[in-house]
Amino acid sequence: MFYALIMAGGSGTRLWPLSRKKHPKQALNLVGELSMFQQAVERLLPLFDAQQIMIVTRKEHAEILQKQTPEIPIENFIIEPEGRGTAPAIGLAALHIQKKDPDAVMAVLTADHFIAKKDVFIEVLQAAQTLAGQGHLVTLGITPSSPSTGFGYIHQGKSIGAIKGFEAYEVNGFIEKPDLANATIMVESKKYSWNSGMFIWKVERIIQEFQKQMPEFYASLVEIKNLLGTPAYEPFLNDLWPQVRKETIDYGVMEKAKDVAVIPVEIGWTDVGSWGSLLELLTKNNEGNIFNGPVMSLDTHDTMILSKKKLVATIGIHDLVIIDTEDAILICAKDKEQQVKELTELIKDSPYQPLL
Repeated sequence: MFYALIMAGGSGTRLWPLSRKKHPKQALNLVGELSMFQQAVERLLPLFDAQQIMIVTRKEHAEILQKQTPEIPIENFIIEPEGRGTAPAIGLAALHIQKKDPDAVMAVLTADHFIAKKDVFIEVLQAAQTLAGQGHLVTLGITPSSPSTGFGYIHQGKSIGAIKGFEAYEVNGFIEKPDLANATIMVESKKYSWNSGMFIWKVERIIQEFQKQMPEFYASLVEIKNLLGTPAYEPFLNDLWPQVRKETIDYGVMEKAKDVAVIPVEIGWTDVGSWGSLLELLTKNNEGNIFNGPVMSLDTHDTMILSKKKLVATIGIHDLVIIDTEDAILICAKDKEQQVKELTELIKDSPYQPLL
């Protein structure tokens, strides 16, 4: 059986002050009437029954996400005691899926992606399922629309052939976020795609990779597996998990794995990770502005303003992001929006820490 895993444990610090620890970005209605998490579930329903959709998240986020998607069985929410990176989260979820079906194929997806071409997305997941069934670790590459320096890249190697209408390639390597010159060369070569962070593989295969490449973590998985479904599982996990080494699935597994395949695809994909990504998605007025809430402006251009209740009035400004909430205001130059996460680190060590 084919299962979908939605990773929904992030706190979305780059979207502060709208995204908070207790109400993270995946639970927010950032694009459209549904939250990012609800959209992630909705676009999977043409292919997956609700019973086949699994969620891995943190305890502090689980309740709000469960309320937003009552169609997902509560036992399908896998709770991490704390975030330890994508590799541990995927490993823990793989155990739960393996218990349901030892022969399962799983798609690893996230709750903070916007995908415009939902039909193509479903079709490429079906193609990837077929490829994963042949033993490959499959990743979805995004056909680049620009030489972005904000994404990692996947180097496409030898063609594997067409799978249900999609061309698949061997992966020659993963490249960390490049500078503009190298990104331009890679995009012009047409042999690279953006690393979307979406993966499809047999559960048995990914657990074997953990055994090969992260043996210490694999030993922990074995201990956890023996307690699944017992009263001892939760207290054991709570004690063990803080000791698990933080690791990403890219560095921990994918960069060194064999038989890795990529399917490049154009699905109208946006990683909604910052105010800049929202600026690309939301509709602008004639002055290039995005206003949401009570806003009045004169001579204001290329600016995003979101306000919960208070009137925000501007004169003679441009290229700013202004986010007004009940207890905090962010005023940020558009070209500095990636530093919002750095700002939240400063707030952590200040008297204003409760505002995170």
